[in-house]
Amino acid sequence: MTDSLWPAPVATAAVDATVTIPGSKSATNRALVLAALADGPGWVRRPLRSRDSQLMADGLRALGVTVEETVNAASGGTGGGEAWRVIPAERLLGPARVDVGNAGTVMRFLPPLATLADGPVHFDGDPRSHERPQHGVIDALRALGARIEDGGRGGFPLTVHGTGALDGGAVEVDASSSSQFISALLLSGARFNHGVEIRNTGGPVPSLPHIRMTVDMVRKAGGQVDAPEDGGEKDVWRVTPGALIGRDLVVEPDLSNAAPFFAAALVTGGRVTVRDWPRHTYQPGDQLREIYTAMGGSCEFTDDGLRFTGTGKVHGIEADLHDVGELTPVIAAVAALADSESHLYGIAHLRLHETDRLAALAREVNALGGDVSETEDGLRIRPRPLHGGVFRTYEDHRLATAAAVLGLTVDGVLVENVATTAKTLPDFPQMWADLLGRV
Repeated sequence: MTDSLWPAPVATAAVDATVTIPGSKSATNRALVLAALADGPGWVRRPLRSRDSQLMADGLRALGVTVEETVNAASGGTGGGEAWRVIPAERLLGPARVDVGNAGTVMRFLPPLATLADGPVHFDGDPRSHERPQHGVIDALRALGARIEDGGRGGFPLTVHGTGALDGGAVEVDASSSSQFISALLLSGARFNHGVEIRNTGGPVPSLPHIRMTVDMVRKAGGQVDAPEDGGEKDVWRVTPGALIGRDLVVEPDLSNAAPFFAAALVTGGRVTVRDWPRHTYQPGDQLREIYTAMGGSCEFTDDGLRFTGTGKVHGIEADLHDVGELTPVIAAVAALADSESHLYGIAHLRLHETDRLAALAREVNALGGDVSETEDGLRIRPRPLHGGVFRTYEDHRLATAAAVLGLTVDGVLVENVATTAKTLPDFPQMWADLLGRV
């Protein structure tokens, strides 16, 4: 065994724990962008401190934005805790270089902002970033008046030649491969001379809850947004040009990261409470309540948060996960431990995420004795007795947490590079040990 293989601990009893989930990556990185574009300083409280959020903060710093990391900061009566103080630059600076890593939010959200810089901004990232779709952002920005050099690749590396302003206006985008193409333009749109009108001309947009989160956060920052869910035109979003306001924003827990912890309650017949679960939220992870209940558990709100209770019996599920694709890896792991077949569909876009998640899940679960097959837009999972072995993660944090769930009932699961969970759960191995009462 090498240092890169983490022995996933087996649960010897039903879990009974209360868990604090770090802040939402999606909300943290949206809040940082909006704060950087505001007309005055703002606070981002309880942010996720992870590789993705650090890449976003560093990218903004490269453009001249001040991002101060503080602890026990308080203002406006909101209390203490970890926070980032964001002070917008008088003008965004170029030339600059930005490392996007393999963070979808960074690679999609910062190029529109870079069009407002006074000079060229060069973007590059991990090798996988060169393979992920970026054409929606590049093509849209060009149509809105930006000059972008990408060597004809439609992706990274690329250079945005900022001129201090962007005309904006109406643009057509094929967002069928990523909702982040829409969110990227919504976040910066208020700062474009004519705002922005975005029309999706492709198939159904995946992960619509993430766009609703973006719309809500832009409005909280003072932006005016018309969206389809408000009775507007289908597949059209409009942002009015105008100033954004520096706000004091508290980031919600990342509900998608509750997936493995609630899964532990489901498969061991235990109970897990996640603190501070919001009663109303736009996060896709909130759908765990419905999905896991259908798989055999139950949930209730308590004074501490949301408590999920399992019976130890796990049922297969027929589920369209198009809007909540990020939950797929852990749901697939639970389904592999169920008492009947599962069919997860509507998730063809997962082939373009941190890795090809559908192929990776099928390959790795099958390597442990499972029976998972890919369909045109999802997975069919037929439970079989599993055995130990190496579970490769392909630098994908959600594959690592899925493997940990399998390890709860399968002895000998060795997770390759569990450190990749630092993308959204920096202390996952310790959190998992605490969940199981391990030292």
